[in-house]
Amino acid sequence: MKFRTVNFPFKTRLSLKPLLDFWERLSAEGKCGMTSLGAVVRQKLEKAPELREPIDGLSILEKHQKLIELLMSAVFPPAFWESDCAAAFVPFQFTSFYATPLFKTMFRMEGQGFSPQLNIDPQQWQWVRVLKAYIYILKKFYGIDLPWSYPLIAKARCPKTGMERFFNIVLDPTFLEIKAHKEPKSLPEADRQRLLANVTDLKVWLELIPPENFEFQGFGVFKAADVTAREMLSALQADLFEKEAIFQEDGFAALQEKLQIYLQEKDLALVLAAIRGEQILILPISHQKPETCCVLEYAKHYQRSEFKGSIFAKAMAQSEPLIVEDLQYYPNSTVLEKGLLEHGCRSVYIAPLFYQDRLLGTLTLKSTRPGALNALNTANLLDVLPLFAVALNRSLEQLNQKIQAVIKEEFTAIHPAVEWRFQQAALNYIQQKEEGTLEPIVFHQVYPLFGVSDIRMSSDHRNAAIQADLIEHFRLAREILQLAYQHRPLPILAAFSHRLDKHIKGLNAGLNAGDEATKPLFLQQVIEPVFDQLASFGAPVAGKIASYRAALDPEMQTIYRSRRDFEESLKLINETIAAYLDEEEDKAQEYFPHYFEKLKTDGVEHTIYIGASMVQNGNFSPMYLKNLRLWQLMVMCEVVRRTDKLKAGLAVPLETTHLILVQDSPLSIFFSPDERHFEVEGAYDIRHEIIKKRIDKAVIKGRSERLTQPGKIAMVYSQRQEAAEYLEYIDYLQATGHLKKDLEEVELEDLQGAQGLKAMRIAVNLQTPPSQKKPLPEIAATAVQALPEIANAPS
Repeated sequence: MKFRTVNFPFKTRLSLKPLLDFWERLSAEGKCGMTSLGAVVRQKLEKAPELREPIDGLSILEKHQKLIELLMSAVFPPAFWESDCAAAFVPFQFTSFYATPLFKTMFRMEGQGFSPQLNIDPQQWQWVRVLKAYIYILKKFYGIDLPWSYPLIAKARCPKTGMERFFNIVLDPTFLEIKAHKEPKSLPEADRQRLLANVTDLKVWLELIPPENFEFQGFGVFKAADVTAREMLSALQADLFEKEAIFQEDGFAALQEKLQIYLQEKDLALVLAAIRGEQILILPISHQKPETCCVLEYAKHYQRSEFKGSIFAKAMAQSEPLIVEDLQYYPNSTVLEKGLLEHGCRSVYIAPLFYQDRLLGTLTLKSTRPGALNALNTANLLDVLPLFAVALNRSLEQLNQKIQAVIKEEFTAIHPAVEWRFQQAALNYIQQKEEGTLEPIVFHQVYPLFGVSDIRMSSDHRNAAIQADLIEHFRLAREILQLAYQHRPLPILAAFSHRLDKHIKGLNAGLNAGDEATKPLFLQQVIEPVFDQLASFGAPVAGKIASYRAALDPEMQTIYRSRRDFEESLKLINETIAAYLDEEEDKAQEYFPHYFEKLKTDGVEHTIYIGASMVQNGNFSPMYLKNLRLWQLMVMCEVVRRTDKLKAGLAVPLETTHLILVQDSPLSIFFSPDERHFEVEGAYDIRHEIIKKRIDKAVIKGRSERLTQPGKIAMVYSQRQEAAEYLEYIDYLQATGHLKKDLEEVELEDLQGAQGLKAMRIAVNLQTPPSQKKPLPEIAATAVQALPEIANAPS
C-alpha cells in the first residue's frame, strides 16, 4: 500500500474539560463513593478556573501539579500506578503531559518529549493519524462506525537489563472530543459509497469532509502492552523461514540475539547441533568463512560417541528438553560438562529437534549466570523449537545436495553401506575448497568375499552361434543365385555361387577372427547389389529374395537367429542370478553393513568387503564375517539350483559353473577417481585380484580337469585354516540337505602369479531341501548360532 504524504490537517488543543465532566458525572451520580472526593475536586477547581479552558501551554499544569495528580487518578488508578505502562498526550501528538513511572522509564522520556522507535516510518504514521481522526469524525457526525486499528509497535531498551523490549501502543479516545466550527457538510449516499470504497485514500476524505471545520480537544491516552515474546516469535519465524539467510553466519547471530530478547537474557549463547549418521555438526563456527548459503558447511565435526553419557546424549535419549540450572552442582559430570564449566558456562538448556518424528539435532542455550535458564522461562521455547527443526532440516537438505553434487562429480554411484564415508570426504572437500583437495577414500583391514557363476564354455557357444548364423546367411544367398541360374544360366551367377561355397566351406572348418564383421560385409557389397536385377528373372526368384530379406535382422542386416537364442539364454541366466543376489543382499545388509558389487558378463560375479573401517561407528565382530561367508555359500547353493532349473527352458541349454574364492587375510581397498571404482592397495593385496581374474581357468593338478563343473560349487583357498572354517559350513549344509556328500579336496595347477592354491568341490542338492522353506538370512543366523565354535573362532 502506498501512503500519500499529508500533513495532519486538524487543529488539536489540550483540554481537561472531558476529564472534568467525567468527575462531575461521577460526583453527581454518587458512584463508587466519590461524592465527597468530587466535592474536593470542585473546591480545588474554583481556585484554578484556567484548567476548565483549552490549554495552550503546559506550564499551566505545572502550577497545579497536585490537582492534576488528583484528577488523573481517574485515568491512572493508584493501585496500578507502578505496574501500568501508559501516558496522556495532546491529541494526535507525541507531547505527553502525564505518564506512569514505567512509561517514562521504558521510553526514557525527558520532560514532555516522546520519540518512540515505531514499526512504521514517519510517512506511514502520518497516514495512520489522519485516517484515525477521520474515522472518529465519521462515527460522531455521520453515524458510520468503521472499527479499525493499526498495529503500532514501539521498541524500547530496558534500563535495568539493557535488553530490547517491544510494546503494542493503543490509543484510548475516552477523553477526546471533536468540535465542529459549523454544521458539518452533508454526505449524500453516493459520497458515502465512494468514501467507503476508497477508505484508505486520504485524498477522497479531504475532498468530501473538509478538515478545517473540525478541532480535536481533550487528550488521548496511550497504553503500552509488552508484546516482546510475540514479536520475537514472529521475527524468529520470519528468519527461520527465510531460505537464503537461515544459517548464514550473520543470520545465526541474529537468531541468537532474538532468542536473547525472547527470554530477556542478555548473556545467552545459541548452539545448534545437526546429526548426520554418527557425525554431529556443531554451530556456531568459530571463525570467519567465505559467504555460503549454508553455514553447516563450516560447522565443527564430532563423533556421536564423544557425547556418550553427557547431558546432550541424555536429552536426545529422553526426547524432551533437559535443563541444568547450575552445572557446578550437576552430578555424574562427564568431560563435556567439565569443559563447559571451564569455559564459564553455568546454566544450560538442551532441546532435541524433531522433524516428522525424526531426530535432526539439538538446540542448546548456554549462560554464564547460574539459574539464567530454568523450567519457567524456557517453557516459552516450546513454540520456537518446531521452527528451528524445520530450518535445520532445510539446511541439512541443502548440505546433502552439495555433498551429493560433489559425489556425483568426483565419484560415481556409491553403495549405500559406504556412502557415509564419501559424504564425509565430500563435506571436508566443501569446507576446504579454497585450498584443499579431495581426500583419498581408503578402507583398511577389510575382508574380501568373491564369488562367480560363470557360463560354461560361453566363448565356444558364442562362436558356434556366430558360425551357424553366418553359414545360414551364405546358404540363403547361394539358394537365390542357384535359382536365378536355373532361370537364366549366366556364368557370373555360377562364379558367385562358387565364391559362396568357398566361404561356407571355410566357416564349416571354423571361425576366424573378424569373420563376424567381414563375412556379412562381403554379402552386402558383392552379392546383395545384384538381387534387384535377379528379381526380374521371374516370380520364384523375386519371392526367394523377399524371403531372404525378411530373414535378416532389421538392425544388424544379417541372420541373427542363433546369436539371439544364445544372447537371450545368457541374459535370462544373468538376470535370474543378479535378481536373486540383489534380493538376498538386501536381507544380508540387515545383518551388518558391507560393500557389495556385482558384474554381469558371461555370468555374474560378485565382490563383498566387510570390516570395522566400513561402518561409521567402527563396531565390528568376526561373527559378522563368518555369518556372511556362510550366507554366501548358501546363496550360491540356491543359484546352482535356479540356473539348473532354467536349462530346460533355454533356447541354448547353457550350463553354469560356480566358484567361491576364500581369503582370511584382510586387505586395504581405495577408491580410484580415474577408474571410479574400488581397487586393492598394496603389492600383497593385488595377488587377490590376480587370482580373481584367473581362477575360473584353474585346472586340478595331475588331472587336466577344469575345477569348476556344472551342479557343483568350488571353493579355492591358500591356507589350511581357511578350509577348516568352510568344512564346518559344508558339514552344516550337508546336514540341512543343501549339499551332497561327495566333497573333493584337490590341489590346483599353478597359475601365473598365483601358486600353491587348493580347492574343495562339492555337488549341490538340486532338489529344494526342506530347510529352504526358511528365508536364507534366517537360516544363516541359525547356522551361526548352531556353530559357536565357528562364531567365536579368530579370523
